[in-house]
Amino acid sequence: MLVLVAPGQGAQTPGFLTPWLELPGAADRVAAWSDAVGLDLAHYGTKADADEIRDTAVAQPLLVAAGLLSASALGDLKPGAVAGHSVGEITAAAFAGVLDDTAALRFVRTRGLAMAEAAAVTETGMAAVMGGDPDQVMGHLEGLGLTAANMNGAGQIVAAGTAEQLAALDANRPEKARVIALKVAGAFHTHHMAPAIGALAEVASELSLFDPELPYISNKDGAVVTGGDEIMARLVGQVANPVRWDRCMETFQERGVTALIEVCPGGTLTGLARRALPGVRTLALKTPDDLDAARALAAEYAEHSAA
Repeated sequence: MLVLVAPGQGAQTPGFLTPWLELPGAADRVAAWSDAVGLDLAHYGTKADADEIRDTAVAQPLLVAAGLLSASALGDLKPGAVAGHSVGEITAAAFAGVLDDTAALRFVRTRGLAMAEAAAVTETGMAAVMGGDPDQVMGHLEGLGLTAANMNGAGQIVAAGTAEQLAALDANRPEKARVIALKVAGAFHTHHMAPAIGALAEVASELSLFDPELPYISNKDGAVVTGGDEIMARLVGQVANPVRWDRCMETFQERGVTALIEVCPGGTLTGLARRALPGVRTLALKTPDDLDAARALAAEYAEHSAA
């Protein structure tokens, strides 16, 4: 079985959207999305520097737009399941038909603005803790007042908290673990983001929602969620709750996933899958040059499903 996945914030790099805008119709689609959300996505995806696209209010809609654009370039793809990491869950919801592309961009634009506002209250951030004994790492983070915001599997836990707490973690690292600061502007998926929930609930109530056409695997607990309203409720609450990508990958295993395609800007989730899901074929869409290989992989699975 093939699963299509979408990465979260931090995957963006300066200029990463440039080659995708050269595809037929891509520039027009991005221009329409930009008008719909009041943000020049083409500018930020092609000309903005790393600091500009680190801004939560910019990064999140930019990532969803890139994911939708690259997925559509694959053609009529019908994966066996979809999932996304953090903001990538919105991209996955659009893949599954829970909401249309414009609604997804409207929702994520509100999400980015509300989370940026919440992040401005206190200086916060996130850091990946790589390696070490998971139980010891969790205890160490708790002792420093940090939250395990992302349980990513493959030996990676992402800590989130105040700048002071993260500085203490960098100075006093868990045994046999590395600590890598992430390119995000707040302590996402923690209580620091609770103020954003109200704004998200309000915009969610204005959107037309549909039940997913594809199995949708949720960050909350790795469950397959079958109702559009339930998926949206989870997306609203997700900003202040941990991402359980480890459980999503466990669900991939349980459902017999044997191949994984990660949409643009791919690389993060395929890296986790290579470590946590040995034997699963992985392909990251980094540029349009990767499309032929991705289409060929998808075609193999379409033929298998038809058989």
